Amino acid sequence: MPGREPRWWYGAGWHWQATLLSPLGHIIGSIATARLRKTNSYASRLPVICIGNFTVGGSGKTPLALLVAQLVADEGRAPWFLSRGYGGRLPGPIQVEPGVHGSADVGDEPLLLARAAPTVISRDRAKGAQFIETAAPSNAVIIMDDGLQNPSLAKDLVIAVVSGDRGLGNGHVIPAGPLRAPLASQIGLANVIVVTGQTNAAHGAVRETLRKLTQAPLLSATTRASEDAASLRGRRVVAYAGIANPERFFTMLEGLGATIVERRAFGDHHAFSDTEARGLVDTARRMSADLVTTEKDLARLSGASGVSAELRDRSRVLKIETVIESVDLAILRQKISEAIRT
Repeated sequence: MPGREPRWWYGAGWHWQATLLSPLGHIIGSIATARLRKTNSYASRLPVICIGNFTVGGSGKTPLALLVAQLVADEGRAPWFLSRGYGGRLPGPIQVEPGVHGSADVGDEPLLLARAAPTVISRDRAKGAQFIETAAPSNAVIIMDDGLQNPSLAKDLVIAVVSGDRGLGNGHVIPAGPLRAPLASQIGLANVIVVTGQTNAAHGAVRETLRKLTQAPLLSATTRASEDAASLRGRRVVAYAGIANPERFFTMLEGLGATIVERRAFGDHHAFSDTEARGLVDTARRMSADLVTTEKDLARLSGASGVSAELRDRSRVLKIETVIESVDLAILRQKISEAIRT
């Protein structure tokens, strides 16, 4: 979803905006539910693993997709990502080439995924799967980045990601809340649910809510900075992010010991203008600080020119990874193994 999400989607208590918009949310939810019930899905000859979420916005889906790709590779199979290419102009199907395509062509997330494994974008997921069938080796596994609510492609394993910090919001469907469809219509689609974030009271409350609604395994995952991020400790930084939950990025930076002298939050999938790029570069220079951003934001600056290229070249990236420990990791491995077994 482009732009900034309303804070009251996740705020406690009653909010008049949600009440006002709930009739529209009911209509959109009914349409989404009817779409989910469609049964004319294309069944690929390759196994399909879908990683999605029940809500719009950030939940740690892309880092988990990268972890799943590694687990698929551990099984001796070849992971191939399939993405809608949100934010890009190309409808696909087309294989992403980071040195050729920019985020304006294919979106930011596919550029990140393509660094780890072959990635195809296609607004028509069935056609995307057919493209992979012809381009990939016979041992390939399709990993859908997003698409839990898309019925056009049959899935062998559906992994839903839920933020342990933000949960499911106010329980309303967009635009009254963050849900993509009524939860009752979605939750039965998930074979596994991964709750991300630190283990705390909020995380536990989210798990308790989900446990009442599903018998699917509930796994816990931690999203943390990669080891090289330790070099940010003690550094003065101008932090900027155009993602769904920029506060998570800022909090992680502070947890690493960086001193944020200026923070700039933009809307999700934000395309930086030259004016914004100049403002960030000048602010960092004036405050004698490093520019730090997310991998997605830097991906959107790929292929940039002028001052936007200067912003890209001067920016450091906070790389993150998803970690699932011991028993939960064994459960996820088993589910993946069962789904891709031929």
